[in-house]
Amino acid sequence: MATPNYGYEKRQKELAKKRKKEDKLKAKAERKVGGEGSDGNPYQPDADQPEPGNPDTAAPQA
Repeated sequence: MATPNYGYEKRQKELAKKRKKEDKLKAKAERKVGGEGSDGNPYQPDADQPEPGNPDTAAPQA
């Protein structure tokens, strides 16, 4: 039986960890750039959608 190559396994683990960290930073940067509104709130409701819980702007129910 062949002996395990611990150096190779360690290197692969380090590369996977580095790749995951880079992906996480990239996703965080994308959220920061594209997800915020003018007031810093990432949630912006559509103008044609009424706000939930506000009966004045809700569509009339038949």
